[in-house]
Amino acid sequence: MRSIKRRFDNIVEKNPNWSSYLCFAETIKNRNFSKRIIRKHFNQLVEKDDYSMTEKREIINYLYQLSISQEK
Repeated sequence: MRSIKRRFDNIVEKNPNWSSYLCFAETIKNRNFSKRIIRKHFNQLVEKDDYSMTEKREIINYLYQLSISQEK
């Protein structure tokens, strides 16, 4: 999904002081991505120094919840 990468790059450009994790979270927020897609792009886009490897599963779960649209 090139759109995730493109959106991520735009957010990084607009917010140079944000960590890659924060930019990624903003990228997927309310976009209804599956856990598989989130995990794949998380591994590609988020720098390893921005999170603890022992907490990765919880982080992915949180990002999945963030991705689920709150609109009804």
